[in-house]
Amino acid sequence: MYLKKLNFTNFKNYELGELEFSPKINCFTGNNGVGKTNILDAIHYLSLTKSFFNSIDSISIKHGEEYFIVQGTFSRDGEEDNIYCAFQKQKQKLLKRNGKEYQKLSDHIGRYPVVMISPADSALVTEGSEDRRRFLNKIVSQYNTEYLDSVLRYGKALQQRNKLLKDFKLSGSFDSDMLSVWDAQLIRYGEYIFSERNVLVNELIPVFQEYYEMISNGKEQVRLQYRSHLEDGNYPDTLLNSIGKDRFLEYTTAGIHKDDLLLEMNGFPVKSLGSEGQQKSYLVALKLAKCYYIKRKAGFSPILLLDDIFDKFDADRVEQIIKLVGNHRFGQIFITDTHQSRLQDILFSHNIDFKLFRISDNRVEEYSRKETGSQ
Repeated sequence: MYLKKLNFTNFKNYELGELEFSPKINCFTGNNGVGKTNILDAIHYLSLTKSFFNSIDSISIKHGEEYFIVQGTFSRDGEEDNIYCAFQKQKQKLLKRNGKEYQKLSDHIGRYPVVMISPADSALVTEGSEDRRRFLNKIVSQYNTEYLDSVLRYGKALQQRNKLLKDFKLSGSFDSDMLSVWDAQLIRYGEYIFSERNVLVNELIPVFQEYYEMISNGKEQVRLQYRSHLEDGNYPDTLLNSIGKDRFLEYTTAGIHKDDLLLEMNGFPVKSLGSEGQQKSYLVALKLAKCYYIKRKAGFSPILLLDDIFDKFDADRVEQIIKLVGNHRFGQIFITDTHQSRLQDILFSHNIDFKLFRISDNRVEEYSRKETGSQ
């Protein structure tokens, strides 16, 4: 599966754009702030119906305009699908596949999986557990629609249970039967979510460690652990034992909404021990493991988006990453970088096929193989 064509109108800093891609590697170079990342975010829209960077669609409209349109042609097994995504201010987002409108955007998730690696991933290390739960959800949701539905239903039940706890506090009353209605929902969906997350992390670990060793040349030892209130296997008792605390705090204190990933290096949290380059290596290895895992589950490779990830890396780690993603285990890849010559030298030296696009003045120009120095 790969993205063959991309068209966009009034998307972020671009008025118009029309690009054709290599099924292998596509590189976008240019100075900071010229819009390299925006190209990758347009691809993210086509795959996951939203921006990687924010949840407010109006932010993606070019300044001074009222709407944006992103269109693309995906090719898979000899067949092509045309995807149309549009958003107009004060209206609902519109998504079509081959001219037919989706009634639910969630029905699109998983058809054209994508994995983005970006400096924004640092939140996985530096921020709270919500970012790490979102990371797990994004993986499983791209190959398992039942999981995505369970996450949404769990979230609604959690919201209702928390509201009920606040109502109890305001009224000075308590009704265990009313609470048990939402407990049943949390147990049903929470146990399924826990099971899927547990399987995911256990299968991610060896691939993640293998990739980190390749990137770092074995300089550090890394570890990944999943932590959940459901580890003891008895969620009903956990909820029951938490009622007193829940009533006092007016929210649900136990459940999969409190799950976390422990990210470790050489036996310590990577947040406190790792340098910026080591933390980025950790995150790149984790995202590449995500990419490989989705491929194994979906039966084909997701598109891999590498957004300005080489800053803070030494030359050896940059080369190791490009060699790694350029091999047969990954599908179509998009790379942004400010150092055009660095990318060219590595790609040419390892005889990796690629297309190069140079961005300046809100325009994207494709460089020919002759212009990039190919023989």
